[in-house]
Amino acid sequence: MSVRPAWELRESGDSAVTWFDVRLAFADGAGVDLLAVVSEDCVSIEDVHARPPLSLVDLAELADWIEGPLLDRCAGGAGAEAEEVTDGPGGPRRARPAWPSGREGRRLIAREYRAAQREGGDPVLAVMCATGHSRRRSLRLIAQARDAGYLTPRHAKR
Repeated sequence: MSVRPAWELRESGDSAVTWFDVRLAFADGAGVDLLAVVSEDCVSIEDVHARPPLSLVDLAELADWIEGPLLDRCAGGAGAEAEEVTDGPGGPRRARPAWPSGREGRRLIAREYRAAQREGGDPVLAVMCATGHSRRRSLRLIAQARDAGYLTPRHAKR
């Protein structure tokens, strides 16, 4: 993770609002670029660009991942231009949740898909959130689960 100050706005007195460019790079090639605002020990996220897209769970945890390093950077003053941080709270992070491959992965895909159907939700979105993959990749995984017999066929064969 690298943190660089983008700009700072000083109000009357000592209070200041500082914007930071933050870049998270993961070992699996994924990355997140964001613009964060720090004011009075509070971190807000202004803009996020992630490759691959973040799941809703990861997006909700994003502020927790960057809060410590950002507040440390603010407390440390204007030192080096970029601060390197390897681990967030709770240890190293991956861009998407670890998902088993093969038969076990297809079985879990089918379970997520059927659970979303029972609850009246979008089953493809449920698979996307569970795996952290794009819609296209999730549709491929669902098709593999169908081919393996974990889900009913999409169309009746004539």
